[in-house]
Amino acid sequence: MALSIEDIKKVAHLARIEISDTDVNATLIKLTGILGLIEQMQAVDTTGIVPMSHSQELSQRLRDDVVTKTNQRDEFQKNAPLLGNHSTQQAIADGLYLVPKVIE
Repeated sequence: MALSIEDIKKVAHLARIEISDTDVNATLIKLTGILGLIEQMQAVDTTGIVPMSHSQELSQRLRDDVVTKTNQRDEFQKNAPLLGNHSTQQAIADGLYLVPKVIE
């Protein structure tokens, strides 16, 4: 596929990339090389080849799904702030922290 300098400038504009006039020729050479490589890869006959999800057929060792930490919610909620207005109750209800309402 042949590219022109106008094509490079258009792609740079669409990608919101500023490209100077001195860099256009180098970019043209690089993109032409990449597109040539893609054309070579597309020319390879791949009929009868099963696609792979990974280059190596390895299985991953997984650990057992075992609970290792205990539930410490009650311990953490002992530090909850008070409700306010000289209240002695902490700002928690049903195991959840109470926060001020910000949306009416």
